[in-house]
Amino acid sequence: MQTPEISTARTSNLLDAARPWLADLPTLLKGLGFGLLRAFALLVLALIVFAIVLLLFGKDPLRAYADIFVSTFGSFYGFSEVLVKMIPLIFCALAVLVPARVGLVNVGAEGQLYLGAWLATWGALTFGDWPRAIALPLIILLGFVGGALWAAIPAFLRARGWLNETISTLLLNYVAILFVNFFIFGVWKDPESANFPQSIAFSDAVRLPEYWDTRVHLGLWLALIAVAVLYIVLQRTRWGYEMRAIGGNPEAARRKGLPIGRYILISMLVAGGLAGLAGMGEVMAIQGRLRPGFSPGYGYIGFLISWLALQSPPMVVVMALLMAVIALGGDTLQITQSMPFSSVNILMALILFLILGGFFKRKEAA
Repeated sequence: MQTPEISTARTSNLLDAARPWLADLPTLLKGLGFGLLRAFALLVLALIVFAIVLLLFGKDPLRAYADIFVSTFGSFYGFSEVLVKMIPLIFCALAVLVPARVGLVNVGAEGQLYLGAWLATWGALTFGDWPRAIALPLIILLGFVGGALWAAIPAFLRARGWLNETISTLLLNYVAILFVNFFIFGVWKDPESANFPQSIAFSDAVRLPEYWDTRVHLGLWLALIAVAVLYIVLQRTRWGYEMRAIGGNPEAARRKGLPIGRYILISMLVAGGLAGLAGMGEVMAIQGRLRPGFSPGYGYIGFLISWLALQSPPMVVVMALLMAVIALGGDTLQITQSMPFSSVNILMALILFLILGGFFKRKEAA
């Protein structure tokens, strides 16, 4: 039984350890408040411009926005679908955010997502008969490794100074999609699916568990854990400080002796792994098998979310919620307004232009 002196000492140690985190809380809340206010202002402006576009096509913008809100927040099922859409968006946004801290522009989350799904599919087809307690963690790990290995290609080229990562990651997206389709249409094609290309259905041992009788799956908790871990690492550790130093002034960081090449490799590997988890979650929970085109551009939307969140992990969750609502709104507008699904891409593009315009304006002023 503990004595009162020992208990008091432990309590004091816990308070001492928590004091730096509590001191950062007002700064975090202030930053989140400013980010939310700025994002809300840009969103309102984008909605106004999009409303003008709807009016030009003879549509009622108020009715369109009301339909989107009701279909997403008007029922528990609608909100659960928003959470489902958020999962890959959070992972892909984080895949852009991490390299951005060292001054890299990762446009390859889409390809890294596909390779994560590809390696996870290989694991599901190979280890599907294993016990669930072993097979499921292995599949999650393979999803991370698949995306990380694909991101290692542009990371190595960039670290050696041979090729800009923006170009290489963007072009490798198309290579990744064609590479995965080669297996879907070829050796992994289910012989019982007639002319529809897809792999065989995965066993329950490798499927991610779902919750609340919805399609919300384990990936949601993995995404939130990733957000929390990245925030702590980027804000409260030496590695995070050195990454910000490299991203802020690479020449000064090089003269200080920071291993820039190592940070480029590590940040891109982590980014690719996070995007790979997004692909793993889609095929292991939502699809239940590997199909062509299973991602409707999650990697590119994640790029937008990362910029909209001002490269802040907590803000990524908020902006992913917003983009998930807009993305699901495309299906609603198809039914209620007879508009093509691509119409929501106009709204996302407007938001991106406003975000980039504000970013470069602040950078020029600085």
